[in-house]
Amino acid sequence: METENPVNYKYMGRSFNDLSINDDSTAFSDCNSDRSGEFPSASSQNRRLLLACANSENSDELIRQLVSDLDSCSIDEQKQAALELRLLAKNKPENRIKIAKAGAIRPLISLISSSDPYLQENGVTAILNLSLCDENKELIASSGAIKPLVRALRTGTSTAKENAACALLRLSQVEENKVAIGRSGAIPLLVNLLENGGFRGKKDASTALYSLCTVKENKIRAVEAGIMRPLVELMADFGSNMVDKSAFVMSVLVPVPEAKTALVEEGGIPVLVEIIEVGSQRQKEIAVAILLQICEDSVLFRTMVAREGAIPPLVALSQSGTNRTKQKVSY
Repeated sequence: METENPVNYKYMGRSFNDLSINDDSTAFSDCNSDRSGEFPSASSQNRRLLLACANSENSDELIRQLVSDLDSCSIDEQKQAALELRLLAKNKPENRIKIAKAGAIRPLISLISSSDPYLQENGVTAILNLSLCDENKELIASSGAIKPLVRALRTGTSTAKENAACALLRLSQVEENKVAIGRSGAIPLLVNLLENGGFRGKKDASTALYSLCTVKENKIRAVEAGIMRPLVELMADFGSNMVDKSAFVMSVLVPVPEAKTALVEEGGIPVLVEIIEVGSQRQKEIAVAILLQICEDSVLFRTMVAREGAIPPLVALSQSGTNRTKQKVSY
């Protein structure tokens, strides 16, 4: 597996370190526990869950029963068990370890392949909530969750797709899982979610792609899947609330030649120049970094950037930007 690391970039005979934009903490609010589906069941069941959350012994007993119910012959019992395990894992972090140790992971993964959309959605989301615990990530991946999550990304409800993207993101935080996720067919589906999903779907897809595309072969997969078109479109739409996220994803892709070419073909240069003119300070920094990488080894691309009118805003930025931006522009 080849993972991209910060390198010493050279441009016009001069060099500087760490061109990449590292302050992504606010651009990507990490996929956390599910944001859908609370307690639709009867009040007695609500009280059972609340009691289990408050009392460790009740929690242990309930979890064992719910894990057993996942293998029930009754779809209704399976649905209720998956829902309650999902909520227990969502609302109390220590339950995530208890549920995993009780043997829930494999039967929950089986539910992800269910033809019942509600059962699949709860299986996906329970796995997402369990994956929030670092101790569970390797067990979830080694138990075979990646391919079923990718299938949910292809065939699930909108909520199942969004939560599958989040679960794959969490699993990708174990470095060796990134290649496995990429080779499972996840990248084109995430690109599709980025292009055609709702706002939450776009956000979750961009976050997962940002993590997965630190691996070179996943960068190429993303470019081949047509990622540059939605990235450029989202970066051009300042009302989308996706400019920063899309630019960060683009910044991890452009070190590969295929991404540079695709960005130019999709009309990315004028969009980047516009961001330098009217974007926020951070957006300007990312745009400068991307443009510099595009121009690094290509006289043609440097000429195209100049023809798009980049020189005046770059000069202005070199005089008024932050020290880091001034350094980048000066090269």
